Amino acid sequence: MSQATEELGGREVLRVLTLDGGGAKGFYTLGVLKEIEAMVGRPLYQTFDLVFGTSTGAIIASLIALGRSVDSILDLYRKHVPSVMSQKTAPTRSIALIKLANEVFGDAKFSDVKTGIGIVTAKWLTERPMIFKGNVAQAHGRVGTFVPGFGVSIADAVKASCSAYPFFERTIVRTSMGEDIELIDGGYCANNPTLYAIADAVQAFRRKHKDIRVVSIGVGTYPDPKPGLRMRLAKKFLISVQLLQKTLEINTHSMDQLRQILFHEVPTVRISDSYVTPEMATDLLEHDLKKLDVLFQRGRESFSSREKQLREYLM
Repeated sequence: MSQATEELGGREVLRVLTLDGGGAKGFYTLGVLKEIEAMVGRPLYQTFDLVFGTSTGAIIASLIALGRSVDSILDLYRKHVPSVMSQKTAPTRSIALIKLANEVFGDAKFSDVKTGIGIVTAKWLTERPMIFKGNVAQAHGRVGTFVPGFGVSIADAVKASCSAYPFFERTIVRTSMGEDIELIDGGYCANNPTLYAIADAVQAFRRKHKDIRVVSIGVGTYPDPKPGLRMRLAKKFLISVQLLQKTLEINTHSMDQLRQILFHEVPTVRISDSYVTPEMATDLLEHDLKKLDVLFQRGRESFSSREKQLREYLM
């Protein structure tokens, strides 16, 4: 475990970054993060003491925690996301996702992270969250048997967090205890992982609400794209995509509403703007790189209206 994660509990102000799920719409998230990284003038792992992510947010959060710059993450997204999301079946999408995870993370483990991390997944059989962490200080019980990330590689944990069933196959991970656990996308339990992150800050690190600063970044909200001829013919698939999209959005908004009720005293910046013009229509399976670059630009613009508050929190 890195020295940085061991020192988390001693910081005067605990700075938390949380990143929503949303598939290809993570380009919006990267647009916001690009501006934050430029503002603080250092790698984000040196700014945030805890970084939580779900699904596409899990990919970005893990790379941040491993010390990667936003520019390098954006390059990876431009290379891999269109190829993953353009696949036509759950098996082929899952194969492409495995290739992405293995190529990007290699054999990296949760003991390699440079700051606190939380990767949100959901257990298929027991219908409970499973959150991969790197620091024993984040354990809520069973401290004596804590192993960073349950002994699972970062690649496998991220792959599980992104397994948006039924559009991706469920993922089976093997823990250091020899348990085989079947997991699906963390968006089914916390597409917005902010509550879990605050729980760590308050309960695990014993921080007072006033001593926490949260930056919560979504993926934006957009109109549904008009289906093409092929999609209209595959009406069942289209309905399923829309249902998943709606499920994740409801989860996201309900988690943020709970955050505002339960932790209204925790200073928080929430960034996830809504767009209504037809040209912004998109969904989590978007694979048009031009459209994805527009989402990146919108994320950079969303930063602007919160820049003053972000400076107060992070500088």
